[in-house]
Amino acid sequence: QVQLMESGGGLVQFGGSLRLSCAPSASLHSFNAMGWYRQIPRKERELVAVIIDGAGTNYADSVKGRFTISRDFAKNTIDLYMSSLKPEDTAIYYCHVDQLFSGRRFEYWGQGTQVTVSS
Repeated sequence: QVQLMESGGGLVQFGGSLRLSCAPSASLHSFNAMGWYRQIPRKERELVAVIIDGAGTNYADSVKGRFTISRDFAKNTIDLYMSSLKPEDTAIYYCHVDQLFSGRRFEYWGQGTQVTVSS
C-alpha cells in the first residue's frame, strides 16, 4: 500500500501561482506513471498532467503553457507548478501514481488538496 501526501493548495488570486507537492511513501523509482488530476463538484475527475516513464509528460489542453509537472528524486516528490491561474482552475487536485508489481498494476490516490482561484 502506498500513501500519497499532498500539500500546497490554497486560495490565490486570478493570475497568481501555486506549487502543489505530493510525497509518496514509496520511492519515485517504483512508479511507471505519476500525475495530477482535478475534480469539481458534479463533474468527473480529469487529468491535469502526467509523467510516464519512457514516454515523457502529457498535459490537459486547458493547462498547457501554464502548468509544469516535475519529479524531485532527492526529495521524493511529484510537484505541479501552476501559473497564470484562472477561476476555472478551481478544483480539488489529486496526486495519482501507477505501479507495476509482479505483473499486476496498482494505482493509488492522494486525499486531495483544494485550490481556489478568485476572480
